[in-house]
Amino acid sequence: MDKRRIGRRVRGFRKLKGYTQQEFAEELDVSIAVLGSLERGTRKPTKELMEQIAHTLAITTDELQESDNQ
Repeated sequence: MDKRRIGRRVRGFRKLKGYTQQEFAEELDVSIAVLGSLERGTRKPTKELMEQIAHTLAITTDELQESDNQ
């Protein structure tokens, strides 16, 4: 699991769905610092958080892990 790729995907899907970082962090019940570090790829999400992110964004965890150029 590439942390940076997943971070870019989380950020892209978040923006596509119209969430600000603050709104999305609140939806996930994490701090904005945690979300920011996930999106920058400096923090690896837990399996549970990956599932929660995917559910909130109405996508699959596989979509979060796909290559950016697919």
